Amino acid sequence: MMSPHPSALPIGLIGLGLMGGAFAARLLRAGFVVVGRDIDPTCCAAFVKQGGDSLGTTEEVLRGCDRVILSLPSHREVAEVIADSVDRLRPGQTIIDTTTGHPAAAKDLAGHLAVRGVTYLDATISGNSAQVRDGAAVVMVGGGAEAFAACGDVFAVLGQETFHTGASGTGAKMKLVTNLVLGLNRAALAEGLALGEAIGLDPDLTLRVMQRTPAYSRAMDVKGEKMLRSEFSPDARLSQHLKDVRLIVELGEQAGLPMTLSAAHREILEEAEAAGLGALDNSALIQVLRGLTAKAGRS
Repeated sequence: MMSPHPSALPIGLIGLGLMGGAFAARLLRAGFVVVGRDIDPTCCAAFVKQGGDSLGTTEEVLRGCDRVILSLPSHREVAEVIADSVDRLRPGQTIIDTTTGHPAAAKDLAGHLAVRGVTYLDATISGNSAQVRDGAAVVMVGGGAEAFAACGDVFAVLGQETFHTGASGTGAKMKLVTNLVLGLNRAALAEGLALGEAIGLDPDLTLRVMQRTPAYSRAMDVKGEKMLRSEFSPDARLSQHLKDVRLIVELGEQAGLPMTLSAAHREILEEAEAAGLGALDNSALIQVLRGLTAKAGRS
């Protein structure tokens, strides 16, 4: 008997927010059947509008799918979902965890699930929700090589390129390293634009010039206009990146590194969050560097 095309088998998706919604759009467009769950009815409604099948409980998703993608805020929510649903898991299932969490938590969870015959992959994503929707993200996967290969059809849809980073936990480590550099690129861009404005340079010209010099980074293309226009509708929320930076500093300090730049970045993000900018796009950190957090927090 011929095996069904992979897209005919349902993919579970737990977490349908900014990133989960982008995953759903990519998978549905590629012909996968996607069943999902989120605690926010608005996210569920948007998912159904895209063509997904919204189920009432996490247990229903796990019961109906051999492969389940998690798109949750942190490793704490991942642990809670797994703990609440552990009796519903069955041998042969694969959990694809796209959450940027603690590498040690990912490693521990992989071991815990392996005892039950369940495969766990920490499949972190480099790219925001808009980049995922455009097929421009990169997927970094920790876990067994065989399981990584078996989920290649899913990874090929979620990103433009996929890397197997090694054992469980290394996907989470790689994501934090890439986020360190990405976040500092964004912070440097914000400070440069803020300085240009403060000393009387034309902001649009400043951005265009930087894009043509060795100072260039892709953060300029993705976040430059948002910063210039103070238009902070979220592609990736500031508070989520602050969570990542706190993990980055913790891991660096555990490894004996001073983490001077990331510690300063954390302080900027914490000031922005305290000013009420946490739910906005992470480009809103420019408001701290402009000295406008009070004004931005009221907007």
